Amino acid sequence: MTDNYQADPIIDAFLDDLWSTKGLSDNTLASYRTDLRHFERFVLNQSMRLIDVEQLTIRDYLAYRVDNNFAKTSTARLLSSLRRFYGYLIVKQTIEVDPTSLIESPKLARQLPDALSEKQIDALLDEPNVEDPVECRDKAMLELLYATGLRVTELVSLTLEQISLRQGLVRIVGKGGKERLVPLGELAVTEVEQYLLAARAELLNNKQSDVLFPSKRGQMMTRQTFWHRIKLYAVRAGINSHLSPHTLRHAFATHLLNHGADLRVVQLLLGHSDLSTTQIYTHVAKARLQQLHSEHHPRG
Repeated sequence: MTDNYQADPIIDAFLDDLWSTKGLSDNTLASYRTDLRHFERFVLNQSMRLIDVEQLTIRDYLAYRVDNNFAKTSTARLLSSLRRFYGYLIVKQTIEVDPTSLIESPKLARQLPDALSEKQIDALLDEPNVEDPVECRDKAMLELLYATGLRVTELVSLTLEQISLRQGLVRIVGKGGKERLVPLGELAVTEVEQYLLAARAELLNNKQSDVLFPSKRGQMMTRQTFWHRIKLYAVRAGINSHLSPHTLRHAFATHLLNHGADLRVVQLLLGHSDLSTTQIYTHVAKARLQQLHSEHHPRG
């Protein structure tokens, strides 16, 4: 689109405000920045500024995205970014009319998260070789992830002070800076204890760090690196199901519900601010029960 593009400083002002007031993660802020810059390039081609945008401009941009086969999910996210951005401009009295107020979000098919069966989870968690320091660390991470339902970002950023093996609890600082306490379970406690005794010091190689699960360089592991580790063990375990970085988080929630856990308890453990976000897992659990019924009931 536009050559020699320079983003309007108002975008950074908006992102700074989000960071300071909402405590959003770097990944979320990066998504907002990408969406707003793409939109601004389109706007500049119309010889306009972001603060001059009207409803028709946004409709034209949405039509442009449809014509260029952008995914509905990314367009829905883009529109959410624009709503928040122009809401910010209204509060700051930079504009008087919100151009997104009458724009409807694209209707999305309800996406059910992929969840591994309990047998597949057992195979995945049994795969790491605990005699190897790196795989001993990975074993502890996988067990902890499945036991707690943490987000991968929350897992890799854990520090020693956040976990109490004696109490069997981990303290999580989630989205928006909200804290929650999550129980670990006996197996996870055992594996983390084993890792701390047998592998962590070797990984650190005499370096000092408060990161619970450091990389081989003694630094905080990236979520992308851990995601690659999950895929490695899945291949070794012969798991062909589609995996995502949140595979074990989805399994945690689904298996709890399959075994009768209360939905609001699962909401608290996952750190969801809205119960409706957690409710999608009830559909996964229901689908699994229907599958088992059709496979094993004589009149299924």
